Amino acid sequence: MELIATGRTADVFALDSRRVLRRYRSNSTALAEAKIMEHVRGHGFPVPAVHDATETDLVLERLPGPTMLQALSRRPWKVLRYGRQLGELHDRLHRVPAPDWLPGDGGQVLHLDFHPGNVILTPGGPSVIDWCNARSGEPAVDVATTLVLLTTGEAPKGVERLARKVISGAFLRGSRTDPKPGLRAATQARLGDPNTTGAERVLLLGILERC
Repeated sequence: MELIATGRTADVFALDSRRVLRRYRSNSTALAEAKIMEHVRGHGFPVPAVHDATETDLVLERLPGPTMLQALSRRPWKVLRYGRQLGELHDRLHRVPAPDWLPGDGGQVLHLDFHPGNVILTPGGPSVIDWCNARSGEPAVDVATTLVLLTTGEAPKGVERLARKVISGAFLRGSRTDPKPGLRAATQARLGDPNTTGAERVLLLGILERC
């Protein structure tokens, strides 16, 4: 199999021209991830189709197009458009009611890892991937989580300054949800993530002090 992408917790392989395999490196909740993807897809939210799932593997529709992060690195002059689009996608997701079986506090479906690297820009429109963190709760927490990721997360060379200063502002203008009520919870969650780097932790602690 051809390795086409790698992340902090999983690798993605091309199976053929229409399917990819997302394989987690340790025991995961891939079955639960498939279930929430099918739920939001059923409500009209754009995600890849799920073909099969086991505890550690997801076989998904292979989507044509770059991630929003890749597109940004190639076309940085579109930063405002991408930021607004990211905010608008949040609002679309937060209109989806959370199912009773989804862990969390109830309310709406939250992605909780909703950054430009998890949005694929297909010819038919954007599609959102990587749903392993999905929970139910208040939309402010999801918007705040994305804001924290944009302002503290690692980014490719040439994108970091834009991500930290411009995309975050455009993102907030694109979403109708105020992130302030969820900012402390979002920051604490990132600090508790074992995949958070030392450099990210320094920035996160600074945000927490200002909350």
